[in-house]
Amino acid sequence: MEYTVQQLAKLAGVTSRTLRYYDEIGLLKPARVNASGYRIYGAKEVDQLQQILFYRELGVDLETIKQIIMSPSFDDVQALKQHREKLLAERRRLEALIANVEKTLLAKEGRIIMSDKEKFEAFKQQLIDENERNYGKEIREKYGEEQVNKANEKVKNMTQAQYEEVTKLGEEVLRVLHEAFLTGDPAGELAQKAADLHRQWLGYFWDHYSKEAHAGLAQMYVDDERFKAYYDQKQPGTAEFFREAIFIYTGKK
Repeated sequence: MEYTVQQLAKLAGVTSRTLRYYDEIGLLKPARVNASGYRIYGAKEVDQLQQILFYRELGVDLETIKQIIMSPSFDDVQALKQHREKLLAERRRLEALIANVEKTLLAKEGRIIMSDKEKFEAFKQQLIDENERNYGKEIREKYGEEQVNKANEKVKNMTQAQYEEVTKLGEEVLRVLHEAFLTGDPAGELAQKAADLHRQWLGYFWDHYSKEAHAGLAQMYVDDERFKAYYDQKQPGTAEFFREAIFIYTGKK
């Protein structure tokens, strides 16, 4: 099958303007332009548009999508498997939230008794699922199944007070880290405070703390592009700076 812009737009549920824009930025080129000047799309372009829309649903920006699908190493079958895993994780997250809302309604109606712990189970599970989705494979390879499962159990067993504490602590780590980065000194007071706050934050997840593991995690923040992008999103170079600060804190330097 071949499609004009209008036909493909109707088929995919997007606007003709969107397809023209994708052509302009080199994200989705037509297979050819016919004698009348109409863009014509074939099976390959249909599949490519499907991939683009999958990535858009997952919140990926257009420039990143372009880099992914234009890469010589791009594997459309592998990409579909990854989409499936992320969508299944999202479905589990939504199902848990829906179940929590339904349970809360029953409790409000006086039909069941809901413990304080139960009120926040869905939110804690969401945190676990998000971490697994983004970093699970790498962390399990580095620390092992048992250690990661123990960390997840610690999260599930957190009280609401502990959950709020660790959330605030995580925000404090980032705030102090960005202030420390501006000083340019990983051995300075602010940088070492960030490293210490990070150690405290790890205590909410790790079964036991060791300087070696802390330093190893800091190295992962630089080696893994997703961790690096997370810390560098405001100030490029922050991941490397944080690694140096933690290396000093743990005595690796």
